[in-house]
Amino acid sequence: MLENNMSEEQPLASRRLAEFPDWGYLLREFYEAYRFLSSGGSDKIRAHQRAVREAIGRVLKSDPEMRFDAPAHKPVTAHLRRALDEGKQERTAPLVRAIESVRDHLIWQYGYEKVPRGLDKTYAYAEICGPNGPVLTTDVILGLVLFAPGCTYPAHAHSGISESYICVSGAVSENHQGVYAPGSMIFNPPEHMHRITVSKLEPALLAWAWIGPPERLANQKMVFSRKKG
Repeated sequence: MLENNMSEEQPLASRRLAEFPDWGYLLREFYEAYRFLSSGGSDKIRAHQRAVREAIGRVLKSDPEMRFDAPAHKPVTAHLRRALDEGKQERTAPLVRAIESVRDHLIWQYGYEKVPRGLDKTYAYAEICGPNGPVLTTDVILGLVLFAPGCTYPAHAHSGISESYICVSGAVSENHQGVYAPGSMIFNPPEHMHRITVSKLEPALLAWAWIGPPERLANQKMVFSRKKG
């Protein structure tokens, strides 16, 4: 367990990834997902998958520092056990098991100064690595996002960031254009407006990756749109 690797003499901020193998295994499962999931014949998606893999490879090779803040939960994390159990039946099971090994140390958050009405009970995300940790890097941001059944995630875009989601469990639709089941990938190029809806019967757990310039990754904010008129 993570606690067994911690020392009172050495601050957590100075510890390295190699000392926390469960987090290293999780990063490797992200790497494998971006290696083996189909690009569907899309050159742009294939290039994105390669960029994510290369970034994860750099992170693993650098043995970065780890920073652990206090774990945090949100109302939607009451659905996490169900989401993980469902994922064990899918091709994403190796990634699910790696997530389970660190689940007690995840910091679930909203990421908005003002959360859209109702979203505070149906959504939260947890970062795995990035400028804010726990695995500290400026090469890539990896994380998890959990949606309650029936959640609608408002339309938004990311400036200068290429984003992808891997459906770990459950089912979602983006912009009402197709249904994404476990083992499928959604790719959102920079500036692409996207809105996510979730099945009314089951929660959905997605793994995500952001690729972009370090200054963009450090300062990325969600931007919501409103239809005029």
